[in-house]
Amino acid sequence: MIEPLLLLRGVALERGVRQLLSGLDLAVNAGQAWQLLGSNGSGKTSLLRAVAGFARLGLQGEVVMTSSMLYQGHLPGTKPLLTPRENLCWHPSGRVNQSLADIDEALHTVGLGGYEETPVHRLSAGQQRRVALARLWLTDSQLWLLDEPFTAIDTVGTALLEERLQRHCDAGGGVVFTSHQPNRLAGVQVLDLAAYVP
Repeated sequence: MIEPLLLLRGVALERGVRQLLSGLDLAVNAGQAWQLLGSNGSGKTSLLRAVAGFARLGLQGEVVMTSSMLYQGHLPGTKPLLTPRENLCWHPSGRVNQSLADIDEALHTVGLGGYEETPVHRLSAGQQRRVALARLWLTDSQLWLLDEPFTAIDTVGTALLEERLQRHCDAGGGVVFTSHQPNRLAGVQVLDLAAYVP
């Protein structure tokens, strides 16, 4: 039996004295995309960050991750004084996994060809977002946790991102993402967090 890339069973989440979620079950299998829905403050970001291990929240229940994971927050997570190339070279993890040629190709793919050496603070909000999203063309992680990946990108960027997510799933990857926007991903499954608010 093939194990899920991510398994949540009976998960409860607390922030301070407030319980955000309770009794949440989710199995993300290879080839699947899951969209987390919920109103503002319902716990979408908190859940992703807690599962990724980046939040000091009260997380209870079973969380099993059987594959490598990439987490992309709703903020670009770039250093404004660095160039796009430098931002992609020096990941927060301290690892450099890709060559400069691969990084430049990723930047070109997301529409930033010619901006490789421009300090990020000189780019528009949409361009800064594309710098962050270029990581999706560089990672070999099988499971992606993406918080509002479609924020601040135009229709061309949205279509490009949808295609990248679809290709990742078609290749056996898994995606969990939050978004308030409709998308055209084939077979995307929806988890409405309203069903798990105590």
